[in-house]
Amino acid sequence: MRWSAPVRYSECDDQRVVFNAHYLVWADEASNAWWPSVGLRWDPDGVCGVQPLVKASSLEWSSSAVWGDVVDVVCELEGIGRTSLTLVFEVRVGDRLCCTVRSTYVATRDGVAVPWPDEVRAAVS
Repeated sequence: MRWSAPVRYSECDDQRVVFNAHYLVWADEASNAWWPSVGLRWDPDGVCGVQPLVKASSLEWSSSAVWGDVVDVVCELEGIGRTSLTLVFEVRVGDRLCCTVRSTYVATRDGVAVPWPDEVRAAVS
């Protein structure tokens, strides 16, 4: 799944380089598009009766995106466990890798971790 956006002036520092926190925002935007791309409906109540919450995210930079670039964020499932799943996001400008974001989401209901519903497992397998 691919999500794209132009780098906006407000996302950059004085050197026109994207401020690091925006890579997480772009990963979050791409994750919202990933669910429907695997056939699952995302709504304010979550997906399939559970609310996926970010448990952890890590970022590894390779190069900087700058004002005027268009970033493409490619999102893929790295793995799914009983209550968590990990998505990997590659943020690119053309063929150039800028950043890899790895985010682990936990399925929750009423704030408590629960197993992913069978419908989710079937969709991502």
